Amino acid sequence: MSPAELLPLVYDDLRRVAAAKLAAEPAGGTLDATALVHEAWLRLAAAGVEWQDRGHFLRAAATAMRRILVDRARAKLTAKRGDGAARVELPDLPAPLPDPELVALDEALTKLAAAKPDHAKLVELRFFAGLTGDEAAAALGVSPATADRMWRYARAWLQVALAAP
Repeated sequence: MSPAELLPLVYDDLRRVAAAKLAAEPAGGTLDATALVHEAWLRLAAAGVEWQDRGHFLRAAATAMRRILVDRARAKLTAKRGDGAARVELPDLPAPLPDPELVALDEALTKLAAAKPDHAKLVELRFFAGLTGDEAAAALGVSPATADRMWRYARAWLQVALAAP
Protein backbone atom coordinates (compact mmCIF):
# COMPACT_ATOMS: atom_id res chain seq x y z
CA MET A 1 0.00 0.00 0.00
CA SER A 2 1.47 3.35 -0.95
CA PRO A 3 1.91 6.11 1.64
CA ALA A 4 -0.62 8.31 -0.19
CA GLU A 5 -3.25 5.57 0.09
CA LEU A 6 -2.52 4.82 3.73
CA LEU A 7 -2.36 8.29 5.26
CA PRO A 8 -6.10 9.08 5.01
CA LEU A 9 -6.89 5.75 6.69
CA VAL A 10 -4.74 6.36 9.76
CA TYR A 11 -4.37 10.14 10.04
CA ASP A 12 -7.19 10.64 12.57
CA ASP A 13 -5.84 7.82 14.77
CA LEU A 14 -2.33 9.25 14.66
CA ARG A 15 -3.59 12.76 15.41
CA ARG A 16 -5.61 11.50 18.41
CA VAL A 17 -2.62 9.63 19.82
CA ALA A 18 -0.29 12.59 19.27
CA ALA A 19 -2.72 14.93 21.03
CA ALA A 20 -2.86 12.59 24.03
CA LYS A 21 0.93 12.36 24.17
CA LEU A 22 1.33 16.13 24.12
CA ALA A 23 -1.54 16.97 26.49
CA ALA A 24 0.81 17.50 29.44
CA GLU A 25 3.17 19.76 27.49
CA PRO A 26 3.16 23.43 28.47
CA ALA A 27 1.16 25.74 26.24
CA GLY A 28 3.09 27.57 23.58
CA GLY A 29 5.48 24.71 22.91
CA THR A 30 7.03 24.24 19.52
CA LEU A 31 5.51 20.81 18.98
CA ASP A 32 1.78 20.23 18.79
CA ALA A 33 -0.17 17.12 17.79
CA THR A 34 -0.36 18.09 14.14
CA ALA A 35 3.36 18.82 14.02
CA LEU A 36 4.17 15.48 15.68
CA VAL A 37 2.03 13.57 13.18
CA HIS A 38 3.49 15.47 10.24
CA GLU A 39 7.07 14.98 11.45
CA ALA A 40 6.42 11.26 11.88
CA TRP A 41 4.82 11.15 8.45
CA LEU A 42 7.82 12.87 6.86
CA ARG A 43 10.16 10.35 8.43
CA LEU A 44 8.02 7.45 7.27
CA ALA A 45 7.59 8.80 3.75
CA ALA A 46 11.34 9.40 3.46
CA ALA A 47 11.95 5.76 4.32
CA GLY A 48 10.38 4.77 0.99
CA VAL A 49 8.77 1.66 2.44
CA GLU A 50 5.86 -0.08 0.74
CA TRP A 51 3.51 -0.70 3.67
CA GLN A 52 2.17 -4.24 3.89
CA ASP A 53 -0.95 -3.29 5.84
CA ARG A 54 -2.31 -0.88 8.45
CA GLY A 55 -0.57 -2.75 11.27
CA HIS A 56 2.80 -2.49 9.55
CA PHE A 57 2.32 1.24 9.16
CA LEU A 58 1.15 1.72 12.77
CA ARG A 59 4.20 -0.14 14.08
CA ALA A 60 6.48 2.14 12.08
CA ALA A 61 4.51 5.24 13.11
CA ALA A 62 4.79 4.29 16.79
CA THR A 63 8.54 3.99 16.42
CA ALA A 64 8.77 7.31 14.56
CA MET A 65 6.73 9.15 17.21
CA ARG A 66 8.82 7.55 19.95
CA ARG A 67 12.02 8.75 18.31
CA ILE A 68 10.69 12.27 17.78
CA LEU A 69 9.53 12.62 21.39
CA VAL A 70 12.72 11.12 22.80
CA ASP A 71 14.94 13.27 20.56
CA ARG A 72 13.01 16.32 21.74
CA ALA A 73 13.30 15.27 25.38
CA ARG A 74 17.05 14.69 25.01
CA ALA A 75 17.47 18.10 23.43
CA LYS A 76 15.70 19.74 26.37
CA LEU A 77 17.78 17.78 28.86
CA THR A 78 21.11 18.87 27.44
CA ALA A 79 20.64 22.10 29.37
CA LYS A 80 19.52 20.25 32.49
CA ARG A 81 22.38 17.83 33.12
CA GLY A 82 22.40 16.49 36.62
CA ASP A 83 18.67 15.85 36.89
CA GLY A 84 18.26 12.51 38.61
CA ALA A 85 16.11 9.94 36.89
CA ALA A 86 13.34 8.64 39.09
CA ARG A 87 11.67 5.26 38.96
CA VAL A 88 9.04 5.15 36.22
CA GLU A 89 5.80 3.24 36.69
CA LEU A 90 4.33 2.16 33.38
CA PRO A 91 0.58 2.66 33.55
CA ASP A 92 -1.95 0.50 31.75
CA LEU A 93 -2.96 3.49 29.65
CA PRO A 94 -0.49 5.72 27.83
CA ALA A 95 0.34 8.98 29.59
CA PRO A 96 2.93 11.66 28.95
CA LEU A 97 6.17 11.31 30.90
CA PRO A 98 8.52 14.05 32.05
CA ASP A 99 11.61 14.36 29.84
CA PRO A 100 14.09 12.57 32.16
CA GLU A 101 11.72 9.63 32.56
CA LEU A 102 11.04 9.50 28.81
CA VAL A 103 14.77 9.27 28.07
CA ALA A 104 15.23 6.58 30.75
CA LEU A 105 12.29 4.63 29.32
CA ASP A 106 13.74 4.87 25.82
CA GLU A 107 17.09 3.52 26.99
CA ALA A 108 15.44 0.64 28.84
CA LEU A 109 13.18 -0.08 25.86
CA THR A 110 16.22 -0.23 23.58
CA LYS A 111 17.76 -2.85 25.90
CA LEU A 112 14.50 -4.81 25.94
CA ALA A 113 14.40 -4.72 22.13
CA ALA A 114 17.81 -6.38 22.02
CA ALA A 115 16.50 -9.33 24.02
CA LYS A 116 12.80 -9.39 23.11
CA PRO A 117 12.09 -7.29 19.98
CA ASP A 118 8.40 -8.25 19.80
CA HIS A 119 7.87 -7.24 23.42
CA ALA A 120 9.53 -3.88 22.80
CA LYS A 121 7.40 -3.32 19.71
CA LEU A 122 4.29 -4.10 21.78
CA VAL A 123 5.31 -1.45 24.34
CA GLU A 124 5.79 1.07 21.51
CA LEU A 125 2.37 0.28 20.09
CA ARG A 126 0.59 0.44 23.45
CA PHE A 127 2.52 3.23 25.13
CA PHE A 128 3.68 5.49 22.32
CA ALA A 129 0.95 4.89 19.72
CA GLY A 130 -1.85 4.51 22.28
CA LEU A 131 -3.27 1.29 20.85
CA THR A 132 -5.39 -0.99 22.99
CA GLY A 133 -4.20 -4.49 23.76
CA ASP A 134 -6.40 -5.96 21.04
CA GLU A 135 -5.31 -3.35 18.47
CA ALA A 136 -1.63 -3.92 19.29
CA ALA A 137 -2.13 -7.70 19.06
CA ALA A 138 -3.65 -7.29 15.61
CA ALA A 139 -0.83 -4.99 14.51
CA LEU A 140 1.73 -7.56 15.65
CA GLY A 141 -0.21 -10.51 14.26
CA VAL A 142 -0.53 -12.31 17.60
CA SER A 143 -3.52 -13.36 19.67
CA PRO A 144 -4.83 -10.98 22.35
CA ALA A 145 -3.87 -13.53 25.03
CA THR A 146 -0.31 -13.65 23.73
CA ALA A 147 -0.17 -9.86 23.61
CA ASP A 148 -1.41 -9.70 27.22
CA ARG A 149 1.36 -12.08 28.35
CA MET A 150 3.94 -10.11 26.39
CA TRP A 151 2.64 -6.83 27.90
CA ARG A 152 2.88 -8.17 31.47
CA TYR A 153 6.41 -9.44 30.84
CA ALA A 154 7.55 -6.21 29.18
CA ARG A 155 6.11 -4.02 31.94
CA ALA A 156 7.78 -6.09 34.65
CA TRP A 157 11.09 -6.15 32.75
CA LEU A 158 11.02 -2.39 32.21
CA GLN A 159 10.11 -1.65 35.82
CA VAL A 160 13.10 -3.69 37.01
CA ALA A 161 15.38 -2.03 34.43
CA LEU A 162 14.19 1.46 35.37
CA ALA A 163 14.56 0.83 39.10
CA ALA A 164 18.21 -0.26 38.71
CA PRO A 165 20.78 2.45 39.49
